[in-house]
Amino acid sequence: MNPDLNHVAIIMDGNTRWAAKRDLPSKNGHKEGVKKAREAVEFALENKIPYLTLFAFSTENWLRDEIEVKDLISIFFEALEDQTPELINEQVKLNFIGDITRFSKRLINKIDKSSKATEINNPKLNLIIAVSYGGKWDIVNAVNKSNSKSNQKTKFTEKDLEENLETSDFPNPDLIIRTGGEKRLSNFYLWQSSYSELYFSNRLWPDFTKKDLKKAIEDFFNRKRKFGIETG
Repeated sequence: MNPDLNHVAIIMDGNTRWAAKRDLPSKNGHKEGVKKAREAVEFALENKIPYLTLFAFSTENWLRDEIEVKDLISIFFEALEDQTPELINEQVKLNFIGDITRFSKRLINKIDKSSKATEINNPKLNLIIAVSYGGKWDIVNAVNKSNSKSNQKTKFTEKDLEENLETSDFPNPDLIIRTGGEKRLSNFYLWQSSYSELYFSNRLWPDFTKKDLKKAIEDFFNRKRKFGIETG
């Protein structure tokens, strides 16, 4: 894969609508969504993309119907149980970003266990799961962290904030893909996306295939990135 594409992030939108179109419970859509998340991991490995972020559960998702939230969390736990052994074999390092303190102790322990089980030097893929994550929360959290570290600092800088974001260990995404037909970031990677290329697909996430991912990547490479600098 071209080194200009170092990090792909995906807003996996459309699970609930996919289920509704088939008169199925939303849980079925989320289960199909997990299968597509697995395909995205395979695609990243096959194409040697070193960083992949999957936006799995937003801070706003907590406001959904209580049953759907419970289903989402249950499916997330099951996915960790099922996928962690495979990720270990594939040399994929699991990373979690977001306010996981809102989850149950059981799930927090599982997240911690999966993270430690996949720790590896020079992984083939850094898989970043954004869960209970919101861009506004991330920025506010980073400011609070920075303040707590240095009460004497007189001037707050971009570097101070970036060093305390949830993504401080990772490069900013080069490409952000959103499925489901919506054309907005929805509180995802607000700081990190300042120069990301955006790609929107009308396909609902459970219908999004590796072929669609390839199409998004090809579109990315047909763009000219300037980063605010006119290059002619």
